[in-house]
Amino acid sequence: MNHDTYLNSYLAEILKNARNVAVVGASTNDHRPSHWISGFLLGKGYQVFPVNPAHVGSTILGRTVYASLADIREPIDLVDVFRQSEHLDAIVDQVLAMTPRPKAIWCQLGVRDDTAAARAEAAGIKVVMNRALVSEYPLVYELTHPPHHGPAHAA
Repeated sequence: MNHDTYLNSYLAEILKNARNVAVVGASTNDHRPSHWISGFLLGKGYQVFPVNPAHVGSTILGRTVYASLADIREPIDLVDVFRQSEHLDAIVDQVLAMTPRPKAIWCQLGVRDDTAAARAEAAGIKVVMNRALVSEYPLVYELTHPPHHGPAHAA
């Protein structure tokens, strides 16, 4: 798949169909984007599972932090990656070892490894790279709230 651009429908379907999201590289520092996105996702009704071995056992926004994806006992729909690109290959290894496997991997701005993405896609996992999840979330609203083309209402 070409990861330079994505169809809006591809992005919207990933976000619409996810309920359980693992945030890899989650930070306890509320000034870090991974912390903000965790809060955003919680506010939108997602279940968030922070992953960061440096903070295992602590909590982020009331959610227990896990050391690795393998430690999460709930099925994960989406893995949201806040790690540098050189770590993506190892993250894909963890994703491929999960049962059941997540439906998608979302890599935040600046995170891209086409070889790792191809391995995940070969296993049937959708991949988004170098995109801010929060910026794409309005696509879910558009998908779930089609425009109304009925008669105009007089004021």
